[in-house]
Amino acid sequence: MTDSLSNRLDRALQALPRNHPGPGGAVAVVRAGEVLVRHAWGWANAERRIPFTPSSLFRMCSITKQFTCAAVLESVPDPTELDADVRARLPDLDGPAPGLLRLCHNQSGLRDYWAVAMLHGAPTESPFGDLEAARVIAGTRSLQFRPGTRYSYCNQNFRLLSEILEARTGRSFAEILRERVLAPTGMAGAVLAADTRALPDGGEGYEGTQATGFRAAENRILWTGDAGLGATLDDMIAWERHIDATRDDPGAIYARLSAPVAFADGTPAAYGFGLGRSVEFGRAATGHGGALRGWRSHRIHLAAERLSVVVLFNHLSDAAAAALDLVAAVLGEARPKPDPALPAPAWLGAYLDPETGLSARIDSAAPGQVRLRFGHSAERLDLRPDGTAGNGRTRLAAGGDGLRMHRPQENQTARLVPIAGPAATDVAGRYRSAELGAELTVVDAGGTLYGGFSGFLGQGRMELLEPVGGDVWALPCPRALDHTPPGDWTLAFRRGGDGRVAGVTVGCWLARGLDYPRVG
Repeated sequence: MTDSLSNRLDRALQALPRNHPGPGGAVAVVRAGEVLVRHAWGWANAERRIPFTPSSLFRMCSITKQFTCAAVLESVPDPTELDADVRARLPDLDGPAPGLLRLCHNQSGLRDYWAVAMLHGAPTESPFGDLEAARVIAGTRSLQFRPGTRYSYCNQNFRLLSEILEARTGRSFAEILRERVLAPTGMAGAVLAADTRALPDGGEGYEGTQATGFRAAENRILWTGDAGLGATLDDMIAWERHIDATRDDPGAIYARLSAPVAFADGTPAAYGFGLGRSVEFGRAATGHGGALRGWRSHRIHLAAERLSVVVLFNHLSDAAAAALDLVAAVLGEARPKPDPALPAPAWLGAYLDPETGLSARIDSAAPGQVRLRFGHSAERLDLRPDGTAGNGRTRLAAGGDGLRMHRPQENQTARLVPIAGPAATDVAGRYRSAELGAELTVVDAGGTLYGGFSGFLGQGRMELLEPVGGDVWALPCPRALDHTPPGDWTLAFRRGGDGRVAGVTVGCWLARGLDYPRVG
């Protein structure tokens, strides 16, 4: 490592705990098989004063998904042989079921089960285990898009993968994962930590901020192939070194995981086998993030540079941003910044996407940026001199036919429909989804509208509705079983011939297109 690289990394490491304050964290930088950084700070458990070290067990959350796909590829030479197993787990589904590879690529069309659980009234810290998961998944009657045509993040895709492997082999997923993936790659300390209530070595995840204070986060989910991996920083270093050591072997695990994938129409896909594909600093990158209440992680690999970065936070700071800062330090490049001199565009406002039925709210953010509230979480898009705005994943562009939203990672382009006028207030009532057997209640409480969901998992809390415009409102979901939560639910009310509200279409990016006729 050169002196200049060492100095850049030293500065980046010194800044990390201040830029991303919290109880503790750990980072690794691996280049050409050499460990340039192996560093941890703070506390794995602040109350018990257990230090955060490179051997502290950490909830990898959705980083698990690539390991689940690796277990599939290492166990089954032809994954399409398991297509019928997917169909068997969706007994009530009308129409064709997705094939197993569509699950691996998040192209299944299934609605995310943790988002759907909120529609069933699940309280934020309620238990959600095998029985609850089985009921939500088996109750699927429709898909939100035809398999292979679009991308949407869906956690139970990967739970189904692990359950199908268990049923086919007669062995636990923990055994399969250990034998097929963890042991061969040298991840000696990694385990399947399915119960999110506690880690074996006492590590905790924390909610809160430096300003408001931190408290141990309460989670009661039982998960498997979707997010159950527990691993140390040293385990992740072993994974990254294995990737580099096998880089020239087309049959190696990571070579198969990171191979190009496509949608059904042949369009290249930006997600496959539990890995996101992106371009960072002009280089092709693969990686994934992980998040649960109290936990944030990110790993990224730039094959052309033989560079890997891993970031682990036991708090809710932005691990992806921290990882990119470390990549920038290694490459000696600066992360791009918006141009603050560019004026706000004339097309700010509220819109509806006709295909998904979701609202798209666009307003000014920091100078040179706009904020888009449409997907899983709010996005910041940099304004461009040509009048467009983008962030490498989403692009907004105005033209003669209106405002278009391009989301190539989802294989979708939409012409957004403006929502005109103030939001209508005569929408209070009871609405019921026949598909879910669940209800939405909207109440006028002293001249202010609130809404809440209920179903077999309980009675969800009432939330203050946010007006979007016309017959469209948003029901916020800032806390949920999973983290990041579903975000805002779009409530698109519809009216009958008499002008009265007859029903509502409910959806968020993770689970959309659900019809709730008015029942009272």
